Amino acid sequence: MKRLTLALTCVALSLVACAQDAAPAVAAKPGAQSRVVATGASLPEPVVLAGTPEARARDVIRQLNPSIRIDSIGAAPVKGFREAIVDGQVFYISDDGKYLFQGALYDTASRENLAKDSMNKLRRKLLASVPVKDRIVFAPPDAKYTISVFTDVECGYCRKFHSQIAEYNKQGIAVQYLAFPRMGLGSEDFRKMVAVWCSTDRRKALTEAKLDRPPPPANCANPVTMEYDIGRRVGLTGTPMILAPDGSELGGYVEPAKLRAALDQLAAGKAAPKSGATDKVAAGAGSR
Repeated sequence: MKRLTLALTCVALSLVACAQDAAPAVAAKPGAQSRVVATGASLPEPVVLAGTPEARARDVIRQLNPSIRIDSIGAAPVKGFREAIVDGQVFYISDDGKYLFQGALYDTASRENLAKDSMNKLRRKLLASVPVKDRIVFAPPDAKYTISVFTDVECGYCRKFHSQIAEYNKQGIAVQYLAFPRMGLGSEDFRKMVAVWCSTDRRKALTEAKLDRPPPPANCANPVTMEYDIGRRVGLTGTPMILAPDGSELGGYVEPAKLRAALDQLAAGKAAPKSGATDKVAAGAGSR
């Protein structure tokens, strides 16, 4: 059983690295420029001191996969372990570096997933690195809540969500879209989303693209690659992905009234259940 667990963990780490490396050069269409310029800063890895449990945990992960990027590392809720987050996956490593396991960590008394708080904290930090100018925003005059939504122009549930954007706004919800081309970087889907983000009227271009009327191919300094990268790092497994202001994942497509109720529940200090449907995303790319 121990060998099986380690093997699965190694596979998970390998998949994460594959997702990181799956950023092929964009093949330009005739008449277009030869490359797409990405904007946005990538947060640096956390600094750890040599000889500390954090350093040993980092070294264990590096031994499994030298090219992997660690987003967060620190004390775990369980004594004698460190907690590391790698592209949306949570790992626990013993302070002596001897043991490692992956997945949820439940408090049997509170029945809470203790990994969730760490994941939400990282999500808030990553989302804060994306300025509003790099998002496509649909907001009512006096929004009660603002959510971040990773979207794709081709996925069915993303289109269903966007078809009701006026209803979300009527519920007092401001929607800030981030790009996640689920077919992968360099795909036709990716090029469509770059064209949307390069449009002079991004809101109109996004709406049209979700109706199978994408704008003409275009290249510019754009945040699509950066936002795709952040989508993976916040644990995205399907589009759309709705994140509340506190970093909680509220699911995929959720009806406007139900989404407002979930946000009200969070604001009242109660955990909102994750719900809704998504179009699943494969490691490093996407799938229908």
